[in-house]
Amino acid sequence: MNKEVIIYTSNTCGYCHLAKDYLDSLNVSYVEKNVSTDLDARKELIQKGFMGVPVLIIGGETIQGFDKAAIDRELAR
Repeated sequence: MNKEVIIYTSNTCGYCHLAKDYLDSLNVSYVEKNVSTDLDARKELIQKGFMGVPVLIIGGETIQGFDKAAIDRELAR
């Protein structure tokens, strides 16, 4: 399982912390893009049509929110 995983987060988002903890528990490496501190990440997220976080991109598939079932499904593909 070598899919690229990107997660858009913010400093104050509890679900972002849960999503990162979940990925860590699965030993999945990811690139975090924090929209609170990274203006380019914020612009990217808005261009993708999202205003809230977390947004995960797993192997090119987008998951909005912390959805364990969707994360598991995309990681297993």
